[in-house]
Amino acid sequence: MIVFDLKCLRGGHVFEGWFGSSEDFERQKVGGLLLCPFCGDVEVEKAVMAPAVGAKSNQRDGGGVPARLQSGAPAEGAAAGAATERTLSMHKGMDSEKVGKLMQALAHAQAEALADSEWVGRRFAEEARAMHYGEEDQRPIHGEVDAREARDLIEEGVEVAPLLFPIVPPKAQN
Repeated sequence: MIVFDLKCLRGGHVFEGWFGSSEDFERQKVGGLLLCPFCGDVEVEKAVMAPAVGAKSNQRDGGGVPARLQSGAPAEGAAAGAATERTLSMHKGMDSEKVGKLMQALAHAQAEALADSEWVGRRFAEEARAMHYGEEDQRPIHGEVDAREARDLIEEGVEVAPLLFPIVPPKAQN
Protein backbone atom coordinates (compact mmCIF):
# COMPACT_ATOMS: atom_id res chain seq x y z
CA MET A 1 0.00 0.00 0.00
CA ILE A 2 1.21 3.50 -0.82
CA VAL A 3 -0.22 6.80 0.42
CA PHE A 4 -0.12 9.99 -1.63
CA ASP A 5 -1.19 13.50 -0.72
CA LEU A 6 -3.59 14.56 -3.47
CA LYS A 7 -4.91 17.99 -4.42
CA CYS A 8 -7.93 18.94 -6.51
CA LEU A 9 -7.21 21.62 -9.08
CA ARG A 10 -10.53 23.47 -8.78
CA GLY A 11 -10.80 23.93 -5.01
CA GLY A 12 -7.21 23.35 -3.96
CA HIS A 13 -8.34 20.79 -1.34
CA VAL A 14 -5.58 18.47 -0.12
CA PHE A 15 -6.44 14.92 0.98
CA GLU A 16 -4.88 11.46 1.19
CA GLY A 17 -5.28 8.64 -1.30
CA TRP A 18 -4.26 5.03 -0.68
CA PHE A 19 -3.18 2.94 -3.67
CA GLY A 20 -1.82 -0.52 -4.29
CA SER A 21 1.09 0.98 -6.25
CA SER A 22 2.17 4.05 -8.21
CA GLU A 23 0.84 2.32 -11.33
CA ASP A 24 -2.54 1.90 -9.60
CA PHE A 25 -2.62 5.66 -8.96
CA GLU A 26 -1.84 6.41 -12.61
CA ARG A 27 -4.45 3.91 -13.86
CA GLN A 28 -7.14 5.44 -11.63
CA LYS A 29 -6.16 8.97 -12.68
CA VAL A 30 -6.27 8.16 -16.40
CA GLY A 31 -9.56 6.30 -15.90
CA GLY A 32 -11.18 9.30 -14.19
CA LEU A 33 -11.64 7.35 -10.95
CA LEU A 34 -10.06 9.94 -8.65
CA LEU A 35 -12.49 12.35 -7.04
CA CYS A 36 -12.02 15.14 -4.50
CA PRO A 37 -14.03 14.15 -1.39
CA PHE A 38 -14.73 17.83 -0.63
CA CYS A 39 -16.00 19.23 -3.93
CA GLY A 40 -16.26 16.26 -6.31
CA ASP A 41 -13.63 17.62 -8.74
CA VAL A 42 -12.20 14.88 -10.96
CA GLU A 43 -9.07 16.86 -11.83
CA VAL A 44 -6.83 15.54 -9.07
CA GLU A 45 -3.03 15.62 -8.98
CA LYS A 46 -0.37 14.49 -6.52
CA ALA A 47 0.41 17.23 -4.01
CA VAL A 48 3.92 18.04 -2.85
CA MET A 49 4.84 15.78 0.08
CA ALA A 50 7.71 15.82 2.51
CA PRO A 51 9.47 12.44 2.73
CA ALA A 52 8.53 10.24 5.68
CA VAL A 53 11.82 9.71 7.51
CA GLY A 54 11.51 7.92 10.82
CA ALA A 55 13.80 8.46 13.78
CA LYS A 56 16.28 5.75 14.69
CA SER A 57 14.75 3.31 17.16
CA ASN A 58 17.11 4.43 19.93
CA GLN A 59 16.05 8.07 19.38
CA ARG A 60 12.32 7.54 19.90
CA ASP A 61 10.46 8.14 23.11
CA GLY A 62 6.93 7.20 24.09
CA GLY A 63 6.84 3.81 22.33
CA GLY A 64 7.72 5.12 18.90
CA VAL A 65 5.18 7.94 18.74
CA PRO A 66 7.00 11.25 18.20
CA ALA A 67 6.87 13.54 21.24
CA ARG A 68 5.22 16.35 19.24
CA LEU A 69 2.26 14.01 18.59
CA GLN A 70 1.98 12.83 22.17
CA SER A 71 1.46 16.41 23.26
CA GLY A 72 -1.12 17.03 20.55
CA ALA A 73 1.03 19.71 18.91
CA PRO A 74 0.89 19.81 15.11
CA ALA A 75 3.43 17.72 13.22
CA GLU A 76 6.17 19.77 11.64
CA GLY A 77 9.45 19.31 9.82
CA ALA A 78 10.36 16.64 7.27
CA ALA A 79 8.32 13.93 8.99
CA ALA A 80 5.10 15.95 8.62
CA GLY A 81 4.42 14.17 5.33
CA ALA A 82 4.10 10.77 6.99
CA ALA A 83 0.50 9.63 6.69
CA THR A 84 0.30 8.16 10.20
CA GLU A 85 1.66 11.31 11.82
CA ARG A 86 -0.68 13.56 9.84
CA THR A 87 -3.65 11.37 10.73
CA LEU A 88 -2.73 11.40 14.40
CA SER A 89 -2.30 15.15 14.46
CA MET A 90 -5.75 15.55 12.91
CA HIS A 91 -7.33 13.26 15.50
CA LYS A 92 -6.13 14.62 18.82
CA GLY A 93 -6.37 12.05 21.56
CA MET A 94 -6.17 9.06 19.20
CA ASP A 95 -2.93 7.10 19.35
CA SER A 96 -1.51 5.03 16.51
CA GLU A 97 -2.86 1.80 18.01
CA LYS A 98 -6.43 3.16 18.00
CA VAL A 99 -6.07 4.43 14.42
CA GLY A 100 -4.62 1.09 13.32
CA LYS A 101 -7.48 -0.84 14.95
CA LEU A 102 -10.04 1.46 13.35
CA MET A 103 -8.49 0.99 9.90
CA GLN A 104 -8.38 -2.80 10.40
CA ALA A 105 -12.04 -2.84 11.45
CA LEU A 106 -13.06 -0.82 8.38
CA ALA A 107 -11.03 -3.06 6.07
CA HIS A 108 -12.53 -6.17 7.70
CA ALA A 109 -16.07 -4.78 7.33
CA GLN A 110 -15.45 -4.07 3.63
CA ALA A 111 -14.04 -7.58 3.10
CA GLU A 112 -17.10 -9.13 4.79
CA ALA A 113 -19.45 -7.03 2.66
CA LEU A 114 -17.65 -8.14 -0.51
CA ALA A 115 -17.43 -11.82 0.47
CA ASP A 116 -20.85 -12.61 -1.05
CA SER A 117 -20.55 -10.01 -3.80
CA GLU A 118 -19.74 -10.79 -7.44
CA TRP A 119 -16.85 -8.98 -9.15
CA VAL A 120 -18.20 -7.66 -12.48
CA GLY A 121 -15.22 -5.44 -13.35
CA ARG A 122 -15.90 -2.76 -15.94
CA ARG A 123 -19.42 -4.12 -16.53
CA PHE A 124 -20.47 -2.58 -13.18
CA ALA A 125 -22.58 0.28 -14.59
CA GLU A 126 -24.33 -2.00 -17.08
CA GLU A 127 -25.09 -4.66 -14.44
CA ALA A 128 -26.21 -2.11 -11.83
CA ARG A 129 -28.59 -0.44 -14.28
CA ALA A 130 -30.04 -3.80 -15.39
CA MET A 131 -30.85 -4.67 -11.77
CA HIS A 132 -32.17 -1.18 -11.02
CA TYR A 133 -34.59 -1.30 -13.97
CA GLY A 134 -35.72 -4.88 -13.23
CA GLU A 135 -34.01 -6.47 -16.25
CA GLU A 136 -31.95 -8.75 -13.97
CA ASP A 137 -32.47 -10.18 -10.49
CA GLN A 138 -30.99 -8.18 -7.60
CA ARG A 139 -27.63 -9.46 -6.31
CA PRO A 140 -24.61 -7.88 -4.61
CA ILE A 141 -21.95 -6.80 -7.11
CA HIS A 142 -18.79 -4.74 -7.15
CA GLY A 143 -16.63 -3.47 -9.98
CA GLU A 144 -15.14 -0.40 -11.64
CA VAL A 145 -16.60 2.78 -13.13
CA ASP A 146 -15.11 6.18 -13.84
CA ALA A 147 -16.25 9.22 -11.84
CA ARG A 148 -18.66 10.49 -14.51
CA GLU A 149 -20.37 7.10 -14.83
CA ALA A 150 -20.69 6.87 -11.03
CA ARG A 151 -22.37 10.30 -10.98
CA ASP A 152 -24.71 9.23 -13.79
CA LEU A 153 -25.71 6.12 -11.84
CA ILE A 154 -26.44 8.17 -8.73
CA GLU A 155 -28.48 10.71 -10.73
CA GLU A 156 -30.55 7.81 -12.15
CA GLY A 157 -31.29 6.65 -8.61
CA VAL A 158 -29.11 3.52 -8.79
CA GLU A 159 -27.87 2.71 -5.29
CA VAL A 160 -24.06 2.64 -5.42
CA ALA A 161 -21.30 3.39 -2.94
CA PRO A 162 -17.52 3.76 -3.32
CA LEU A 163 -15.26 1.22 -1.64
CA LEU A 164 -13.17 2.68 1.18
CA PHE A 165 -10.12 0.58 0.37
CA PRO A 166 -8.78 -0.47 -3.02
CA ILE A 167 -9.15 -4.13 -3.93
CA VAL A 168 -7.27 -6.41 -6.27
CA PRO A 169 -9.55 -7.81 -8.99
CA PRO A 170 -9.77 -11.63 -8.77
CA LYS A 171 -8.02 -12.19 -12.13
CA ALA A 172 -5.10 -9.97 -11.06
CA GLN A 173 -4.34 -12.01 -7.92
CA ASN A 174 -1.47 -14.50 -7.91
